[in-house]
Amino acid sequence: MSSAVLDGRGEVINGGFGLVLDGSQEAASRARSMLSWDVNNGVARRCWSGNLHAKNAICKAMKENSLLKVTIPSHVEDLALLEKALKS
Repeated sequence: MSSAVLDGRGEVINGGFGLVLDGSQEAASRARSMLSWDVNNGVARRCWSGNLHAKNAICKAMKENSLLKVTIPSHVEDLALLEKALKS
């Protein structure tokens, strides 16, 4: 999956990643792996930012794929404790 950036004039600058899909089983396997990683990476980042739907989605993805390991954030219940920890 290529990342691309619009430069303001309607032209695209390629981010430098390409995936060759030649119809082979190996290419299909690489595509599934890369797309799964790419999507789950974005979902994990949203989970870490506090998005509850992303947390549920990444937990479901980890149940479906035993190789996927994502650290789930712990939310602070006592904000005074957080403030105290940050002042130390």
